[in-house]
Amino acid sequence: MNTQPQILVVDDEPQILRALRTILTEKQFRVTVATRGEEALTLAAANPPDLVILDLGLPDMDGIEVCARLREWTQVPIIVLSVRDSERDKVAALDKGADDYLTKPFGIEELLARVRVALRHGVQAHGSKDVVITTGKLVIDLARHVVTREGVEVKLTATEFKLLAYLATNAGRVLTHHTILSNVWSPAEADQVEYLRVYMRQLRKKLEDDPRQPEYLLTEPGVGYRFMTDR
Repeated sequence: MNTQPQILVVDDEPQILRALRTILTEKQFRVTVATRGEEALTLAAANPPDLVILDLGLPDMDGIEVCARLREWTQVPIIVLSVRDSERDKVAALDKGADDYLTKPFGIEELLARVRVALRHGVQAHGSKDVVITTGKLVIDLARHVVTREGVEVKLTATEFKLLAYLATNAGRVLTHHTILSNVWSPAEADQVEYLRVYMRQLRKKLEDDPRQPEYLLTEPGVGYRFMTDR
Protein backbone atom coordinates (compact mmCIF):
# COMPACT_ATOMS: atom_id res chain seq x y z
CA MET A 1 0.00 0.00 0.00
CA ASN A 2 1.29 3.47 -0.91
CA THR A 3 1.57 5.51 2.27
CA GLN A 4 2.58 8.78 0.63
CA PRO A 5 -0.04 11.52 1.15
CA GLN A 6 -2.34 12.13 -1.79
CA ILE A 7 -3.06 15.73 -2.76
CA LEU A 8 -5.92 16.84 -4.99
CA VAL A 9 -5.06 20.09 -6.82
CA VAL A 10 -8.05 21.98 -8.23
CA ASP A 11 -7.22 24.83 -10.62
CA ASP A 12 -8.18 25.75 -14.18
CA GLU A 13 -4.82 27.33 -15.04
CA PRO A 14 -2.69 24.73 -16.89
CA GLN A 15 0.61 26.35 -15.88
CA ILE A 16 -0.36 26.30 -12.19
CA LEU A 17 -1.40 22.65 -12.41
CA ARG A 18 1.87 21.71 -14.12
CA ALA A 19 3.95 23.61 -11.59
CA LEU A 20 2.15 22.20 -8.56
CA ARG A 21 2.21 18.66 -9.92
CA THR A 22 5.97 18.92 -10.50
CA ILE A 23 6.74 20.51 -7.13
CA LEU A 24 4.59 18.15 -5.09
CA THR A 25 5.66 15.02 -6.96
CA GLU A 26 9.32 15.92 -6.35
CA LYS A 27 8.48 16.01 -2.63
CA GLN A 28 7.11 12.48 -2.91
CA PHE A 29 3.42 13.36 -2.75
CA ARG A 30 0.89 11.60 -4.94
CA VAL A 31 -0.96 14.21 -7.00
CA THR A 32 -4.39 14.21 -8.67
CA VAL A 33 -5.61 17.25 -10.60
CA ALA A 34 -9.00 18.68 -11.53
CA THR A 35 -9.90 21.79 -13.54
CA ARG A 36 -13.57 22.08 -12.53
CA GLY A 37 -15.46 22.02 -9.25
CA GLU A 38 -17.76 19.10 -10.09
CA GLU A 39 -14.78 17.08 -11.31
CA ALA A 40 -12.98 17.78 -8.03
CA LEU A 41 -15.98 16.69 -5.94
CA THR A 42 -16.29 13.48 -7.96
CA LEU A 43 -12.58 12.67 -7.61
CA ALA A 44 -12.61 13.42 -3.88
CA ALA A 45 -15.56 11.10 -3.34
CA ALA A 46 -14.13 8.28 -5.46
CA ASN A 47 -10.63 8.43 -3.98
CA PRO A 48 -10.53 10.60 -0.84
CA PRO A 49 -7.34 12.70 -0.76
CA ASP A 50 -5.27 13.64 2.29
CA LEU A 51 -5.27 17.31 1.28
CA VAL A 52 -7.03 19.57 -1.24
CA ILE A 53 -5.36 22.63 -2.79
CA LEU A 54 -8.20 24.68 -4.24
CA ASP A 55 -8.48 27.72 -6.50
CA LEU A 56 -11.60 29.87 -6.00
CA GLY A 57 -12.06 30.96 -9.62
CA LEU A 58 -13.25 27.75 -11.30
CA PRO A 59 -15.22 27.75 -14.57
CA ASP A 60 -18.29 25.84 -13.34
CA MET A 61 -18.67 26.92 -9.69
CA ASP A 62 -17.03 29.12 -7.08
CA GLY A 63 -14.35 27.43 -5.02
CA ILE A 64 -16.16 28.55 -1.87
CA GLU A 65 -19.07 26.31 -2.90
CA VAL A 66 -16.62 23.45 -3.41
CA CYS A 67 -15.41 24.00 0.19
CA ALA A 68 -18.96 23.95 1.50
CA ARG A 69 -19.88 20.77 -0.40
CA LEU A 70 -16.73 18.96 0.71
CA ARG A 71 -17.47 19.89 4.32
CA GLU A 72 -20.86 18.16 4.07
CA TRP A 73 -19.08 14.80 4.28
CA THR A 74 -15.32 15.16 4.89
CA GLN A 75 -12.87 17.02 7.14
CA VAL A 76 -10.00 16.74 4.65
CA PRO A 77 -7.68 19.76 5.02
CA ILE A 78 -8.27 22.41 2.35
CA ILE A 79 -5.74 25.07 1.36
CA VAL A 80 -7.20 27.81 -0.82
CA LEU A 81 -4.77 29.13 -3.43
CA SER A 82 -6.23 32.16 -5.19
CA VAL A 83 -5.54 35.51 -6.81
CA ARG A 84 -8.35 36.95 -4.69
CA ASP A 85 -6.75 38.68 -1.73
CA SER A 86 -9.63 40.58 -0.16
CA GLU A 87 -10.45 39.91 3.49
CA ARG A 88 -14.05 39.18 2.48
CA ASP A 89 -13.00 36.34 0.17
CA LYS A 90 -10.59 34.91 2.76
CA VAL A 91 -13.20 34.99 5.52
CA ALA A 92 -15.87 33.48 3.26
CA ALA A 93 -13.62 30.56 2.26
CA LEU A 94 -12.43 29.94 5.81
CA ASP A 95 -15.95 30.14 7.22
CA LYS A 96 -17.05 27.54 4.66
CA GLY A 97 -14.40 25.11 5.85
CA ALA A 98 -11.03 25.97 4.32
CA ASP A 99 -8.08 25.44 6.68
CA ASP A 100 -5.70 27.96 5.15
CA TYR A 101 -5.46 30.62 2.45
CA LEU A 102 -2.49 31.51 0.25
CA THR A 103 -2.59 34.31 -2.32
CA LYS A 104 -1.11 33.94 -5.81
CA PRO A 105 1.68 34.47 -6.65
CA PHE A 106 3.06 32.31 -3.87
CA GLY A 107 6.47 31.16 -2.67
CA ILE A 108 7.24 27.46 -3.04
CA GLU A 109 8.69 27.07 0.45
CA GLU A 110 5.73 28.89 1.98
CA LEU A 111 3.32 26.60 0.15
CA LEU A 112 5.20 23.47 1.23
CA ALA A 113 5.22 24.68 4.84
CA ARG A 114 1.44 25.21 4.71
CA VAL A 115 1.04 21.74 3.18
CA ARG A 116 3.03 20.13 6.01
CA VAL A 117 0.98 21.92 8.67
CA ALA A 118 -2.33 21.05 6.99
CA LEU A 119 -1.39 17.38 6.64
CA ARG A 120 -0.42 17.23 10.32
CA HIS A 121 -3.76 18.74 11.25
CA GLY A 122 -5.55 16.25 9.00
CA VAL A 123 -3.88 13.29 10.71
CA GLN A 124 -4.81 14.73 14.10
CA ALA A 125 -8.42 15.35 13.06
CA HIS A 126 -8.90 11.78 11.80
CA GLY A 127 -7.05 10.08 14.62
CA SER A 128 -7.21 10.53 18.35
CA LYS A 129 -6.33 14.06 19.28
CA ASP A 130 -3.41 14.63 21.58
CA VAL A 131 -4.37 15.03 25.21
CA VAL A 132 -1.15 16.96 25.80
CA ILE A 133 0.04 19.52 23.25
CA THR A 134 3.68 20.60 23.48
CA THR A 135 5.23 23.38 21.43
CA GLY A 136 8.26 25.50 22.27
CA LYS A 137 8.07 26.49 25.95
CA LEU A 138 4.38 25.62 26.27
CA VAL A 139 2.71 22.43 27.45
CA ILE A 140 -1.10 22.34 27.26
CA ASP A 141 -2.73 19.46 29.13
CA LEU A 142 -6.26 19.34 27.75
CA ALA A 143 -7.49 16.66 30.14
CA ARG A 144 -6.26 18.33 33.32
CA HIS A 145 -6.88 21.90 32.11
CA VAL A 146 -3.31 22.82 33.01
CA VAL A 147 -0.91 25.01 31.01
CA THR A 148 2.78 25.33 31.84
CA ARG A 149 5.40 27.64 30.39
CA GLU A 150 9.02 26.58 30.94
CA GLY A 151 7.71 24.16 33.57
CA VAL A 152 5.83 26.80 35.55
CA GLU A 153 2.03 26.62 35.67
CA VAL A 154 0.24 29.53 34.02
CA LYS A 155 -3.00 30.55 35.70
CA LEU A 156 -5.77 30.91 33.13
CA THR A 157 -9.44 31.66 33.59
CA ALA A 158 -11.92 29.05 32.36
CA THR A 159 -12.66 31.12 29.25
CA GLU A 160 -8.98 31.75 28.52
CA PHE A 161 -8.29 28.02 28.73
CA LYS A 162 -11.26 27.18 26.51
CA LEU A 163 -10.05 29.69 23.91
CA LEU A 164 -6.47 28.39 24.03
CA ALA A 165 -7.61 24.77 23.84
CA TYR A 166 -9.77 25.48 20.78
CA LEU A 167 -6.91 27.25 19.00
CA ALA A 168 -4.35 24.59 19.96
CA THR A 169 -6.48 21.63 18.87
CA ASN A 170 -6.80 23.36 15.50
CA ALA A 171 -3.08 24.17 15.31
CA GLY A 172 -1.96 25.46 11.94
CA ARG A 173 -5.47 26.34 10.78
CA VAL A 174 -6.57 29.91 10.17
CA LEU A 175 -9.69 30.34 12.31
CA THR A 176 -11.94 33.31 11.59
CA HIS A 177 -13.26 35.60 14.30
CA HIS A 178 -16.76 34.27 13.61
CA THR A 179 -15.67 30.63 13.91
CA ILE A 180 -13.80 31.17 17.18
CA LEU A 181 -16.56 33.21 18.80
CA SER A 182 -19.24 30.71 17.73
CA ASN A 183 -17.34 27.73 19.14
CA VAL A 184 -15.74 29.19 22.27
CA TRP A 185 -18.67 31.41 23.26
CA SER A 186 -21.89 30.96 21.25
CA PRO A 187 -23.28 31.74 17.79
CA ALA A 188 -25.19 34.63 19.37
CA GLU A 189 -21.85 36.28 20.20
CA ALA A 190 -20.20 35.61 16.82
CA ASP A 191 -19.93 39.33 16.02
CA GLN A 192 -18.21 40.37 19.26
CA VAL A 193 -14.75 40.69 17.69
CA GLU A 194 -13.45 43.23 20.19
CA TYR A 195 -14.41 40.84 23.00
CA LEU A 196 -12.22 38.17 21.37
CA ARG A 197 -9.33 40.61 20.93
CA VAL A 198 -9.37 41.38 24.65
CA TYR A 199 -9.00 37.69 25.50
CA MET A 200 -6.25 37.21 22.92
CA ARG A 201 -4.31 40.10 24.44
CA GLN A 202 -4.66 38.49 27.87
CA LEU A 203 -3.43 35.12 26.60
CA ARG A 204 -0.44 36.67 24.87
CA LYS A 205 0.58 38.50 28.03
CA LYS A 206 0.56 35.20 29.90
CA LEU A 207 2.08 32.91 27.28
CA GLU A 208 4.33 34.85 24.91
CA ASP A 209 7.89 36.10 25.52
CA ASP A 210 6.95 39.27 23.66
CA PRO A 211 3.18 39.77 23.29
CA ARG A 212 3.83 42.31 20.52
CA GLN A 213 5.67 39.68 18.47
CA PRO A 214 3.88 36.43 19.32
CA GLU A 215 5.31 33.02 18.47
CA TYR A 216 2.21 30.92 19.13
CA LEU A 217 -0.92 33.10 18.92
CA LEU A 218 -0.64 34.71 15.51
CA THR A 219 -2.99 37.30 14.03
CA GLU A 220 -4.30 36.89 10.48
CA PRO A 221 -5.14 40.57 9.80
CA GLY A 222 -8.81 41.21 9.23
CA VAL A 223 -9.55 37.47 9.30
CA GLY A 224 -8.83 35.81 12.64
CA TYR A 225 -6.07 33.88 14.41
CA ARG A 226 -3.79 30.88 14.01
CA PHE A 227 -2.05 28.84 16.73
CA MET A 228 1.40 27.85 15.53
CA THR A 229 3.29 24.76 16.63
CA ASP A 230 6.80 23.75 15.62
CA ARG A 231 6.82 23.03 11.90
